[in-house]
Amino acid sequence: MELVRIQKIIADSGYCSRRKAEQLIADGEVKVNGHPVSLGDKADPRSDLITVCGEKISAEPTALRYIKLYKPRGYVTTMSDELGRKSVTELIKDIPERVYPVGRLDKDSEGLLLLTNDGQLANDIMHPRRHIAKTYRVTVAEKVSEDMINTLMAGVEIDEGVVTAPCVVTVKADEPERTVLEFTIYEGKNRQIRRMCEAVGLTVKRLRRTAVGGVKLGMLRPGAYADLTEQELRALRTAVGGPTPPRRPKGGKRR
Repeated sequence: MELVRIQKIIADSGYCSRRKAEQLIADGEVKVNGHPVSLGDKADPRSDLITVCGEKISAEPTALRYIKLYKPRGYVTTMSDELGRKSVTELIKDIPERVYPVGRLDKDSEGLLLLTNDGQLANDIMHPRRHIAKTYRVTVAEKVSEDMINTLMAGVEIDEGVVTAPCVVTVKADEPERTVLEFTIYEGKNRQIRRMCEAVGLTVKRLRRTAVGGVKLGMLRPGAYADLTEQELRALRTAVGGPTPPRRPKGGKRR
């Protein structure tokens, strides 16, 4: 049988995403026939013994599962947490397949989180070149000016030398003590929207992700999950093909 890159074998087994598999290899947690491996190494999934953190990886086809979960506030999206915080794994204990989060949603945020054991699809969704659209409903404490909206949409510096890509921001509610905004972004930097708001002087009171690609949170309640429908999965695969993100306005400054 043709040799296959070890990170692909691990992802195809449903153990984790390809990106996570690459990290595990770099950390020395992956062995083939008892010997540590390096990134780029290949193996025969049928005849070689591959272990991750001491656990044998099966070469048999894995039943693929695609889940959408309403992650409540206060939960982390890691599979385990050394600080003892609540993990989303507690919400999916009755799922027999070993699914894992696609991307992240910080502890203080809530909303749509995708989980799967399809390593290839997970890798495609998280790949920075794919520009998968993600939509958030964000409540801030302050009044939001038109200049703030334009700045957020054009891109803001959230760290030294790190400028966000153009995005779409609209005002959904303008009330005396709060403003509700809808963000659609095409990248996934750590705590990106909170840092964007902070950069223009806005304080986030609530942040809820409502859509990823063509998959919407819908009527799910906090802590509940559902399998993706064929239509949702098809929309997600279409999104992986690459929507075109908004362009930075000509002449606009990279703030």
